[in-house]
Amino acid sequence: MKIEALIAVRYLFSRKQRSVVNVISWISLIGLMVSTMALIVVLSVYNGIGDITKTLFNTFDPELVIEPAEGRTFHTYEIDLQSLGNSGVECVSRIATETAWVTYGQNQSIVKLRGVDSNYAAITGLDTLLSVGEYRLSDGNTLIVGGQIFHELGMRLPATMPAAVHIPKRGTTAMGLTMDQAFNIGYAYPVANFFIQQDLDRQYVVTDLAFVQRLMNYAPDEVSSLALKLKPGADVKKVKKAINSSLITHHPSLVVKDRYDQQPLYYKIYSTERFGIYLILSLIVLISTLSLVASLSLLIINKRDDIFILRSMGMERQGLRKAFMAEGLLICALATVAGLVLGFVVCFLQQQFGIIRMGDGNFVVSAFPVAMRAVDFLITFLLVMAISTFSVVLTVRRARI
Repeated sequence: MKIEALIAVRYLFSRKQRSVVNVISWISLIGLMVSTMALIVVLSVYNGIGDITKTLFNTFDPELVIEPAEGRTFHTYEIDLQSLGNSGVECVSRIATETAWVTYGQNQSIVKLRGVDSNYAAITGLDTLLSVGEYRLSDGNTLIVGGQIFHELGMRLPATMPAAVHIPKRGTTAMGLTMDQAFNIGYAYPVANFFIQQDLDRQYVVTDLAFVQRLMNYAPDEVSSLALKLKPGADVKKVKKAINSSLITHHPSLVVKDRYDQQPLYYKIYSTERFGIYLILSLIVLISTLSLVASLSLLIINKRDDIFILRSMGMERQGLRKAFMAEGLLICALATVAGLVLGFVVCFLQQQFGIIRMGDGNFVVSAFPVAMRAVDFLITFLLVMAISTFSVVLTVRRARI
């Protein structure tokens, strides 16, 4: 071990008369350790919340979806659906989505009416996420209603009366027309509701595909999108590329979207918020290094006699600076590693035992979700060490040694 490192270790760990310098050194170590732990805990909780939100969105967002690049609908007779199986697709569901005006008694709401076929449940798993009622779309003229819409309309199960679904007729406007002239009207009974995610619960009503096609005067093969479920182990990017090569090349009016394309705003906000967390917590780490700067400055002042002796023995000024830098970096490394370990322990205990609860509200999970990522530990280590190293180097170089 080099002499500079030996001096640094002795100054930090040697048993000697304690002074305010030693106390401040340990305070700076604890401060950095707590900041590092906070970074890991906050990022892991954010990951957990993000994973749950993605899972909830995925209930309505298939792995891949085929939509028209322009316009609202397309005809499936133009597409060889069987050929999609060669690209890694296991199941295809036809979907027709339209904005509708739904009335139930004296209540009314504007919703997104999603008509789906019998394969939709297998692709999304919606049938397993119902709050009340049964998944019965094949009966015809039935509705599965988002939870917030369900309560806004004052619905009850079993329903004693049907809901009226109004969809504007294509090629008409409501100006000067009667209700029957402006809207196609259908009646359907609510049979279930779902509470998945707030944005979904207040927008969507799911019904049978034929019901929407009839209201919109669609042809039997006319849909607004095709939802695709991939075979187990299939890579989404590779399947998307294969479909683009085989299908979209011959049908340029169609586009293939993965879940990132289907919810671009959500994923952009998620990435931006994550960056913001790093930025805010980095400022906290930077503030924590102020105690490290203070401890190093006081240590240099306190060791004037040692510096004079070492200089008399022939040690150069650069060597002395390296010794104090080594002590500062040693404090940084110990604090960072200890913080990572403590952060791991806290997150692990939360994962296993759910110590911090969500409260008594109607939440998807009972305890705060946690999802640890190896990349977060690596980035946190590099980030804290980079900020601390900058502070140490700047402090030692400005000191009079």
